[in-house]
Amino acid sequence: MTGALLSFSVSALAIRALGQQLTIFEILTIRSGTGLIVLLLLLSVRRDLRPQVAPRFMKFHFARNITHFFGQYSWSLAVTLLPFATVFALEFTTPAWVALLAAIVLGERMTKSRLGSVILGFFGVLVIVRPGLASFQPMALLVLFAAFAFAISLIATKQLTNRVGTLNIIFWMNLLQLPMALAYPAYLAATDGPALFVFRLGTDLLIPTLALGVVGLTSHYCLTQAFRSGDATVVVPLDFLRIPLIALVGWVFYAETIDVFVFAGAGLIICGVLWNLLAESRRTGTLPATATEKAQSAES
Repeated sequence: MTGALLSFSVSALAIRALGQQLTIFEILTIRSGTGLIVLLLLLSVRRDLRPQVAPRFMKFHFARNITHFFGQYSWSLAVTLLPFATVFALEFTTPAWVALLAAIVLGERMTKSRLGSVILGFFGVLVIVRPGLASFQPMALLVLFAAFAFAISLIATKQLTNRVGTLNIIFWMNLLQLPMALAYPAYLAATDGPALFVFRLGTDLLIPTLALGVVGLTSHYCLTQAFRSGDATVVVPLDFLRIPLIALVGWVFYAETIDVFVFAGAGLIICGVLWNLLAESRRTGTLPATATEKAQSAES
């Protein structure tokens, strides 16, 4: 979890730094391209892993990655425009969206705890966004859209995890999302004449470029390993430490103020997630699969 928390924070810093000179499509191209290169190098060395990335259940991969790409684009754009803590706090509404979509799409029962998590998440959003007030930030709606897109993606991920391994999901995530991200920069290069953006990267962007490519893989790997090593009732609360950590990062590197309303709203959202997680654990006596996936809303 320490690796996951650091990866999420570094990812936000790298996107903010790259966003000063690159578009979000170009940033996502770097992320997917670097991740794909690393995975291809791994597969070239470990031939025994190659069967794990064979194309299987591609309709679920396409559904997952199309929705995840839109969510990742919105989340990355929000990181360049909003305080870090606001983005991370609103991102934790993903479990509420998952609960609603699971009931509608998968026919899962809407229990009291799941409904409670949705209601607390809604009130938490109102506290953070404060619609109608002078402090209202319309760009916060981008994060809510990203959380909704991540939730749809997680529904598809749930179907995939029952059929393929983690390496298969990560490999096809990078392979499918790379052309999605590269399409717009390639179009601009073809129509406007300038060289593709990779040839315009200066030495000042080298560190954030490499960092984004690395943490795009380590964040998912570390979080997955944490869930394999510990119970969700331990891992999920540790994941919530992302909010105060990223608030500290924003304060140190970008002089962002510590907004009490963001923490108050995040508290409501977190209470809803924990209530549902504990209720699910007591009801089933085992770790619910959806709880694991809910906590992985920032898996990539």
